Amino acid sequence: MTDKKQVHYFAPRPHAGHDFKRVAGEWEGISFSFLTDRDVFSRDRVDPGTGLLLENVLKAEKDRPVRLLDLGTGIGIMALVLAQLRPAFSVTGSDVNSRALDLARQNARFLDLEKRTSFMEADGVPAGGVYDLIVCNPPIRTGKDTVYRLFREAEKALAPDGALYIVIRVKQGARSAREELSGLFDRTDTLDRSGGYHVIKAWKVKEESL
Repeated sequence: MTDKKQVHYFAPRPHAGHDFKRVAGEWEGISFSFLTDRDVFSRDRVDPGTGLLLENVLKAEKDRPVRLLDLGTGIGIMALVLAQLRPAFSVTGSDVNSRALDLARQNARFLDLEKRTSFMEADGVPAGGVYDLIVCNPPIRTGKDTVYRLFREAEKALAPDGALYIVIRVKQGARSAREELSGLFDRTDTLDRSGGYHVIKAWKVKEESL
């Protein structure tokens, strides 16, 4: 794979011709279908890491009023599944890829979630946002500098008792990612180890709880 092909899905303005298709997944017994296209992340299927992260977030987080950011949302899979299955969540998705964001908005309309979700173009956490939960399948191929920058931005944008959930392949640096998160957050925990992936939760603890 060339470097160009490795980075196409996080280019701000993809130029490849369109080739629309649908990918499907099921969570908590509900089936979902998403429109996808060339030059977006995991265009041929729901990424296994994304699916695993969703399963763990749904297991850990019950429905309640929280502000959630899907950081690097792509075509909106995590944002939209969480908005559908956790209706009290206020859900935002951010991504640098304008084509992916267009698809995310189309998917929101298809799922009748347009009024309950918002999608923003941003190279990282949207400026000024404050969130209770952030979920992220980080763009590993951009390199550690970019991934760790996203971790730092997430930590700064979280409420005092907020949490970040990430998924990362073992062979792509799961151990070093947790070490990096441990230096930023009060607590970290590896929630799941399966399929060559680790799901890691990092969270802040209010001062009175420390």
